[in-house]
Amino acid sequence: MYKENTMALKVVKFGGSSLADAEHFKQVASIIKADKDRRYVVPSAPGKRFSGDEKVTDMLYACYNAVRAGENIDELYGKICDRYNSIIEGLGLDFDISGELNYVKNTILGGHSGRDYAASRGEYLNGLILAKYLGFDFIDAENVIYFKDDGTFDAELTRQELSSELDRHEYAVIPGFYGIMPNGTIKTFSRGGSDITGSIVAGAADATLYENWTDVSGFMTADPRIVTDPVSIRTVTYHELRELSYMGATVLHDESIFPVRAASIPINIKNTNDPAAPGTMIVETTTDYDKDRIITGIAGKCGFSVITIEAERMNTTIGFSRRVLEVLEDFNINVEHIPTGIDTMGVVVRTEELEGCREKLFNSLNRAVKPNMLTIEDGLALIAVVGRGMVNAKGTAARVFDAVSSADINIRMIDQGSSELNIILGVDEDHYKDTIRAIYNEFYGK
Repeated sequence: MYKENTMALKVVKFGGSSLADAEHFKQVASIIKADKDRRYVVPSAPGKRFSGDEKVTDMLYACYNAVRAGENIDELYGKICDRYNSIIEGLGLDFDISGELNYVKNTILGGHSGRDYAASRGEYLNGLILAKYLGFDFIDAENVIYFKDDGTFDAELTRQELSSELDRHEYAVIPGFYGIMPNGTIKTFSRGGSDITGSIVAGAADATLYENWTDVSGFMTADPRIVTDPVSIRTVTYHELRELSYMGATVLHDESIFPVRAASIPINIKNTNDPAAPGTMIVETTTDYDKDRIITGIAGKCGFSVITIEAERMNTTIGFSRRVLEVLEDFNINVEHIPTGIDTMGVVVRTEELEGCREKLFNSLNRAVKPNMLTIEDGLALIAVVGRGMVNAKGTAARVFDAVSSADINIRMIDQGSSELNIILGVDEDHYKDTIRAIYNEFYGK
């Protein structure tokens, strides 16, 4: 658990909803100024101010696409300028950003800057304004975040250069989402990539805490669109977070875990609109868990298919599973789970990966292993029940299965990892939400 000390250094990242307009900027500034240890700030581009509003990043993508299509972008880009100028005006700043806005527009119009450049300017411009408002130094991410020639993140060079640069600044703003390629072009992380930048900065700064500020009070035990007012998770381990994020929990970008985990830096997910709320603390390891509720969270996804193979004496046929996996590799299909029996083998894959190759895959598997039966069934949803407390709690699996059975839902697949950290169920997509509700009510509804 994180503890305050005199040597604390915090890196704070704020999402687009936290920086959507001038009032949100003021709120963010108040949070930062309330703690002198919040020294390095990573902002996203302005998000939606209200339902039906547009994110600045989406408008920048639209500008790039319009230029490619030979269309005029004056009106659309004018809306982007209005967003930034309204923030500056609302903050009462003496800051003329027109030169930067014109440069960005002309660069996009030039057609040689690339899609990533256009998208990255949302964070860049927001970072300039936030740095000016806070009185912090501005560090352009393209000078400290590096990618390799193949487009992958260059962790070693970035840490070296970023650490050196941070040492020169007591307080600074570093825009999220982008960095630089060896040829000098801008490269972005995937959507949600400001989370990754924040994590990278926290690692390079040897931070004692990485605060990720968003519009929710941490991780929920289940999707609030499915379960009404789910309980928030107070503490979660990196391993649990990885499992939940992979299965659809979206508060924190999945890839952003790794830079801070390598440095054993805890993450605190906080709510900009409720800064006093404790949020969720993400730690490397803890023995603490809720003994009454046991599980940490429930998450899931739809859109899976299961390839079922039946063959006599499969378990004694050397190389059987290898041949199946080689066929899938030949078709560039990723395997999600492999529940097996003595004479049966199930392979769970994303349905979209079967598009255009289903019949050829079926024939290739038949030739490779000559099964007694081979089927491919769609419409599968996977649901993960995750919790570090499950290792020490007897009967957890039975409670999960009984809850689903009591809801009159058939379980099509069961897979439990050897670590006993999670149980994964496969159910028909039509029963996806009801299954999550049934499991949640079993552990949290009493």
